[in-house]
Amino acid sequence: MSGPGAEAIDRAVAALRVGGLVAFPTETVYGLGADAANPVAVRRLYAVKGRPAGHPVIAHVAAAGQLADIAVDVPNLARDLAAACWPGPLTLVVRRRPGAVADEVTGGRGTVGVRVPDHPVAAALLAAFGGPVAAPSANRFGRVSPTTADHVRADLDGDVDEILDGGACRVGVESTIVDVTGPEPIVLRVGGVSEQRLREITGRVLVRRTDGEVAAPGTLASHYAPRAEVVLVAVDAVAGEVERLRAAGRSAVVLAGSGDPEIDAHDLYARLREADATGAEVIVAVLPDDADTLAAAVRDRLRRAAGG
Repeated sequence: MSGPGAEAIDRAVAALRVGGLVAFPTETVYGLGADAANPVAVRRLYAVKGRPAGHPVIAHVAAAGQLADIAVDVPNLARDLAAACWPGPLTLVVRRRPGAVADEVTGGRGTVGVRVPDHPVAAALLAAFGGPVAAPSANRFGRVSPTTADHVRADLDGDVDEILDGGACRVGVESTIVDVTGPEPIVLRVGGVSEQRLREITGRVLVRRTDGEVAAPGTLASHYAPRAEVVLVAVDAVAGEVERLRAAGRSAVVLAGSGDPEIDAHDLYARLREADATGAEVIVAVLPDDADTLAAAVRDRLRRAAGG
């Protein structure tokens, strides 16, 4: 489908400038955006999401050159990653420049996650706005992320000032988050840039630290959750698990992968929502192997949807 026109972009920019909230598409998922420099707007964003105040959100910008406006002491490795992956589904956690974004964006931390999304609607919005836009996924906190404008409307309609419809998201899972503030880069969230690709760019295997203290969005043990209970099984255990659930009087629906990590990532959230819409009490999901492809992101999201 064709994206929103210039008038819709102008309305969205105007809404951001007065502290409003704008839902917009990226290549990963739809974001719920607020002016990252406006603490009142960011607090409203947190309230609409139902997001804990200490859980940071990502600052989105139109171009890699804006990193210098937000960050200080950016290492060469970060610049290499940005040059290779931006625009794209990679977030870099950097030391934040004082006053560049509201404290609410970072949960009071001295670091901030920054990315340049790879979607023409997001690019147009961010370029027209000019500054950073704080944007978590455009859904209620902890629930399944939205990959279409209809998903946003189903979750947040009435609480958002503008919704820009740019069609279905191309990647379908959130960005990979890499912390570059320490002596060694650390993967805080697996996502749209595979660890294999990170290894190709950096020439090293990056440490993965995706659990524990909340240092990055989407890393709580329970997250991305549908209303139905999610049970994770190996592929050869599906039939037995469904039989066990039905014998216990519980309705179940099966969610199995295609074998193609990119397709499975693209379809994951839509299929979780579709499974939820059946009214089944339990979603029996086949857990993919923990590979260094997008399968790692699918596995991570399913594990958190099941409560860790």
